Amino acid sequence: MRIVILDDKTLQMGNESPWIALGALGEWIAYDSTPAELVLERSVDADVLVVNKVVLDAGIIGALPRLKCIAVTAAGTNVVDGEAAKKRGIPVCNTPAYGTDAVAQHVFALLLEFCRRSSLHDASIRRGDWARRGDFCYWLTPQIELTGKTMGVYGYGNLGKRVAEIAHAFRMNVIACTHSPKPAPDFAPFEFVSGEELFKRADVISLHCPLTEETKGLVCGRTLALMKPGGIIVNTSRGGVVDSRDAAEALRSGHLAGFCADVLAKEPPAQDDPLLSAPNTLFTPHLAWATNGARQNIIDITIENIRRFISGTPQNVVNP
Repeated sequence: MRIVILDDKTLQMGNESPWIALGALGEWIAYDSTPAELVLERSVDADVLVVNKVVLDAGIIGALPRLKCIAVTAAGTNVVDGEAAKKRGIPVCNTPAYGTDAVAQHVFALLLEFCRRSSLHDASIRRGDWARRGDFCYWLTPQIELTGKTMGVYGYGNLGKRVAEIAHAFRMNVIACTHSPKPAPDFAPFEFVSGEELFKRADVISLHCPLTEETKGLVCGRTLALMKPGGIIVNTSRGGVVDSRDAAEALRSGHLAGFCADVLAKEPPAQDDPLLSAPNTLFTPHLAWATNGARQNIIDITIENIRRFISGTPQNVVNP
């Protein structure tokens, strides 16, 4: 087996390659990143391709007669033409649930920072504001408490479930929208609702759906208008789920109180992205998934995916 890793830059942790264990499965080589013009050249002799953001479309897949398996180091596999691979009998394997805890915790890192503005107050203290004021306490922004507010979880897979559990721990009322039947959790209050009902009732909406034709632009003028004034949206799913212009307009009008996101429609974003100049926003650069533990999970799952494929029992196949 010849295994080619086309982009592992974000998975590197220290001086030693994280892929050493692949040596037991075959010959391997890893590239930090691969520009589009080098994909074919680097992949031509590969039996297994490992990709994260490198696009493998029908044309590329068709030009690689030796290719037998594609391993994606992510849960989402939109960079690979799964149908084209299926026609060739090539399984596409992903890494599901590798970062459930990491991303769920980041949802609340964003939300709590927005509600309490801890970093803003830390900077204020370091400027000497507390010493100059002379009072035993002060605050620069309204201090928002989550207790009693309604968390709307849009998308109730593993990640949505974990966010719901944490929201419950903060004593929030939890409602969730899912397109496939799921058992309710063993805590209350909790309720499954339609997408429209979720936008109408939630004080905070946390997005956990894949980017599909159905969900593209889900957060738009129509759905934002359904929300109560003063709502907050947290997006750690995909940037394209949000219509940037409509969300920015809702923020400028004050109807939407806050927008926190780890993802944007274009990454890295253009400086004229309307959300970047909108008020009451908080952004991180697509790092919710990137804890050391989550990245190690990706590597371990990917290596096991390749091992299982070689042994004839592939797992985590998204194009059966």
